[in-house]
Formats: sequence, C-alpha cells, structure tokens
Amino acid sequence: MNRFRSFFAVVALLLAQPAFSDELRPGYLEIRQTSPDAYNLLFKIPARGEDLRLAIYVKLPEGAQDVTPPWASFGEGAYVERRSIRRDGGLAGQAVSIEGLSATLTDVLVRIESLAGAVQTERLSPTKTTFIVQATPGAGEVAATYLRLGVEHILFGFDHLLFVLALVILVRGWARVALTVTAFTIAHSITLAAATLGFVNVPGPPLEATIALSIVLVSVEILNARRGKPSLTARMPWLVAFSFGLLHGFGFAGALTEVGLPQHAIPVALLFFNIGVEVGQLVFVAAVLSAISLLRYAGSRLLEPAPLQRALDRLDVTVGYAIGIVAAYWLVERTTAFFV
Repeated sequence: MNRFRSFFAVVALLLAQPAFSDELRPGYLEIRQTSPDAYNLLFKIPARGEDLRLAIYVKLPEGAQDVTPPWASFGEGAYVERRSIRRDGGLAGQAVSIEGLSATLTDVLVRIESLAGAVQTERLSPTKTTFIVQATPGAGEVAATYLRLGVEHILFGFDHLLFVLALVILVRGWARVALTVTAFTIAHSITLAAATLGFVNVPGPPLEATIALSIVLVSVEILNARRGKPSLTARMPWLVAFSFGLLHGFGFAGALTEVGLPQHAIPVALLFFNIGVEVGQLVFVAAVLSAISLLRYAGSRLLEPAPLQRALDRLDVTVGYAIGIVAAYWLVERTTAFFV
C-alpha cells in the first residue's frame, strides 16, 4: 500500500506542473472600435524569453490598413502587439483569422467591442481559426457564447474541479452530494455576480493561493473522515461547500472579467456563463459518481461487503493524499509567486 501511495504521489506531482508547454497557454485578441472605421488591436500570445514567440498572426480582411506602426514587446511569458487600424466600412460582417493556429495546440480568446459598447466573444482553436465580426450580437448569440464559455471554464479549471472532486469523495450518498454541490453553486453564483459587476474586488494572486489552500483543507478532511475522525466538514459538508464556494466564485469572476461582458446584454451573459459553469460542474459530478458506482458494483462481484468497504476507504485515502499533494504544490507555487 505504501508503494502504491508513493507512486500516486509522484504521478500527482507530475500532473501539478504549471504548464504542459508554453503552446498550451491560450492567446488573446482584443479588437476595440474607436470610430466607425477605426479600431485598436491588442494581440497577446505565449512566448518564452525575449525572442521566442508562438508563430501565429492576425489576418485582417482586405482593405484594413495600419494607421500607426505596430508596437510589440515581450514580458511575463507573453508577446504583446498593439496596433491601430482603419478600414472603410468597418469590420462588421468581415472575416478575421489567426494564421498558423491550425499547426499549434493552443486556443485564442477573442473579444470585439463595438463603438456602442456591444461585446462579441469567440474562442478560436486549431480546428476553428476564423470568425466573422458581428455588428451587434443578439441575445441568443450572447447566451450561446457565454454558456459555452462557462462550460469550458469549469471543465478546464483544474483547481475548481479538484475541489469538487474532494467534496464528492468526502460526502456519502447521492442526496448529501446534491445538497453539498447545490450549496457550492449558490455561493459561487453570489460572488461571481458581485465581483463581475464591480461591487467587490479581490486581488488575483492571493485569491488563487487561497483556493489552493481550500483544496488542501478538504483533502485533509477526507483523510480524517476515513480514519474515523469526522469533523464539521464531514457532518455539515454543505456549510463548508458554501463557505469555500464564495471564494471560488471570485476565481470564476476573474476568468469572466478577462473576456468581458457585453454592455447591451450584461444580465444574459452573466446568467448563461453561470449556467454554463453549473452544467460543466454537474457533468463532472455525474461522471465521478458513475465511476464510483461502477467501481463499487465491480468490487461487489469479487469481495464481501466488509472487505469491499475497507478497500474503497483505502482508495479514498490514496486519492485524498493525491489531491492534497497537488493542491499543496499549487499553494507553494502561488504563494512564492508573490515574491517573484
């Protein structure tokens, strides 16, 4: 058993590395309209050092011209290019693409803000390298875009998923899991809305470190519960889920703030982003519970109830250790980042 735990710990540390590669980090393109025919562009892509950048480039529609020479710089692991362009008739209805994106493993988040304040968001990928600039996205388009962004954010937000996984392992029974997850959802919905609308502002680096700490604490509770030392978390998981959910909501808000909200449809965008987060979260919880049920069923074919329960408890302890190791790594990494 000790060998198995050691192996799991090594695997967890490997999984916790901050970047699988620079190429996996997303790029960001912002197009802000300043007059009917003029725009400011910001293009930020992954880079390494001061001279090695990802080979992707913005391709504008025919007729677009630079008003001033582009200005570029390297810094904080990114290449940033700023430029002002002009095109007779504007960009509405025109195609913009990212050349070279199909040969990479990265995505590019796109945000286009019109002169009237309407915001269009897109997510480009190696299989989708082009989008059409819309005049003013309708409510249906805004809802679909932000619903997709919410689902993608939770499914690729590994720290949030790890926290939810820890809660599911800690809590016994479908009804208690449903209550716990509901409390987590209500809490992060409150802080997501408050932070996105500007009522509350929480600094990013301390927040990310505290989220990692919350995962460490829940992983410790898993170990205590399986060793017969239940605490408040085990007895009232919904209360802990609600408390930490408030914290995680600020993390969701940080991602949404980067994309921005369409000024003409803020309630729709905020609502459907939150729904998307919840949909992704429920899909993940359903997958975990289904896996646990299948594992229990398969084990029941081989073991008697008492040995089976002991085996499942040992597995919970092993997974609890793994979650704690990964979260502790994140905690140290994010805390030391304050001083770098």
